[in-house]
Amino acid sequence: MGYIDPTPIQLRAFPVVLAGRDMIGSAQTGTGKTAAFALPILTLLKKHGGLRVLVLEPTRELAAQVETAFRDYSRFSDIEAGVVYGGVGYGPQREQIKSGIDVLVATPGRLIDFLEQREINLKSIQILVLDEVDRMLDMGFMPQVRKIVEQCPKERQTLFFSATLLPEIERLTKWVLGPDPEIIDIGLRLSPAETVTHALYPVARDQKFDLLLSLLRLTDFQSVLIFSRTKDGADRIAHQLKEAKHSVVALHSNRTQRERVEALDGFKSGKYEIMVATDIASRGIDVAGVSHVINYDVPQHPEDYVHRIGRTGRAQKVGDAFTIMTGEDVDEVRKIEHFIGQKIPRIKLEGFDYLFTVLFEEAAAPARRRGKKRR
Repeated sequence: MGYIDPTPIQLRAFPVVLAGRDMIGSAQTGTGKTAAFALPILTLLKKHGGLRVLVLEPTRELAAQVETAFRDYSRFSDIEAGVVYGGVGYGPQREQIKSGIDVLVATPGRLIDFLEQREINLKSIQILVLDEVDRMLDMGFMPQVRKIVEQCPKERQTLFFSATLLPEIERLTKWVLGPDPEIIDIGLRLSPAETVTHALYPVARDQKFDLLLSLLRLTDFQSVLIFSRTKDGADRIAHQLKEAKHSVVALHSNRTQRERVEALDGFKSGKYEIMVATDIASRGIDVAGVSHVINYDVPQHPEDYVHRIGRTGRAQKVGDAFTIMTGEDVDEVRKIEHFIGQKIPRIKLEGFDYLFTVLFEEAAAPARRRGKKRR
């Protein structure tokens, strides 16, 4: 797989998982968390022997990505991994289960369907992985997660990953995990990656898209992930960028599963230089080489800012995170800065014909352009 040295979360998680201990893991996004649990799990399984591992993921994209990782890591063994998620037909997933798998990666809703149809039995599960638990909580999956956990053996190893430990999540950890789990916390929770450079671009609301075009024209980028707050907004931005002759694709929950897979694959392969997405792409989606993240809309929650910009600067690589802000976004920006513990520079783009905005009076920042630079 090209791995040479383990990342900090891998270095600390490997011995814990191999020792059979329960674990709570927290690390910055893009630090190799999937390998941190998948590699030692495969080492423990040793060989094909029936369903023994269940990995729960909040979204189809994450489930498919994690199952692919298991398949890649186990390529030279006889261990089989499978995946079940909604939005597609039951037939191929049903055949996969019947063929016999060792590792099942699943989203809660589709797994509940198979459990109720008695096509999956969890009594042989030895290792349970709950991944992106805070996201599952946000999406309202906790009742389903509890129902699934209740069908797993009480004597098992449980690995629990969450970016935050909210009170609801802490209550869940006490119920799901054993009495003395190992806690691995790599760096400050939800702190932005140190390899990412941040910048705020204040502008009048009516000029947001024009500023975006100027940023893209003046920036030396490899691939750009643009975040919109809404699905309609993502479609509109993608359409306008296409009219401006950019190679672009949109990703959001209104797209069919086939369209979502094609969008991600096209962005990963370089077919599309730009992907416009809602927060469906802010967690766990692993696309190598994203040089820039642009927040076209300021996220409403500070945690989402960190997850969004975590799509660049991954695995020790450098990246840039640009945020376009209007006067309506001042409160959200202050919350983000308080949350990440740093002031984000306000930058005025040279040569752009700005309409007046009071934001420039507030942000007495150097009028310079963050544009083309050597990489």
